Amino acid sequence: MQPSYPHWETVPTRWKDNDVYGHMNNAVHYSIMDTVINTWLIREGGLDIHDGDTIGLCVESRCNYHAATAFPESLAVGLRVGKLGGSSVRYEVGIHRQDRETVVAEGHFVHVFVDRETRRPRPISGRLRDSLAALLVEPG
Repeated sequence: MQPSYPHWETVPTRWKDNDVYGHMNNAVHYSIMDTVINTWLIREGGLDIHDGDTIGLCVESRCNYHAATAFPESLAVGLRVGKLGGSSVRYEVGIHRQDRETVVAEGHFVHVFVDRETRRPRPISGRLRDSLAALLVEPG
């Protein structure tokens, strides 16, 4: 059974994503996950990445690869929150073929939200918290 994702985004691969072996380089999977997460944070959470007092720092990431993909394929990327803490969040990301059936890769990122200047943890609140709660999927 496929895991559920409250948010889906289509991400096209690019010519430069292919490596010398003719498939998408493993580092690109991380870039796709990071892009989908931060697009959500900016659009839905109101995160001001340029001038805001709060920023998200990635403290953990992981990716498991299941199938090869290559340019010029577009990918369906599912996003959910597996755990929402006081100042941290664990995103779970599924990279699929466009039909959302074949899983290309699955990964997670953990962000800790901190004060831009002091780098000390800050509580996730307001619009940011609401946007992350909308992605929360209960375990089990």
